Amino acid sequence: MRILATFLGLCVATLLAAAPARADITGVWATVEGKSHVKIESCGDKLCGKIIWLKEPNTPEGKPKTDENNSDEALRSRPILGLELLSGLVPEGQNEWDDGEIYNPEDGKTYSSEMTLVNPKELEVKGCVLFICKSQTWTKVE
Repeated sequence: MRILATFLGLCVATLLAAAPARADITGVWATVEGKSHVKIESCGDKLCGKIIWLKEPNTPEGKPKTDENNSDEALRSRPILGLELLSGLVPEGQNEWDDGEIYNPEDGKTYSSEMTLVNPKELEVKGCVLFICKSQTWTKVE
């Protein structure tokens, strides 16, 4: 009986060790055309991401860019730098995350979001309204 229990324990351990690990997308990613860098990190059991760098951080007047397109007038003065862009993403397989939201400061709207790690250096990020989605490929910075 002990031998059988030991054998079964070893089989389970082998299967668990052989199961592929979930990809890790935490770190810094450059958005399309290198306009910004987003740091993706764990926020509890979900992922979130903040803008940590902007190619053009200031307005033509030399002032830091703000969230001027936000539909909520009270939020239009908040800085773009440090803004939470991604929230609520949960693992949906080895290389996919879903059920999140992405905020687009260019139009001031929030969209449902999902992400897929294409390879260790490329992350496909989708923003969707109903069944219409647009995707971008972000590139790993660090």
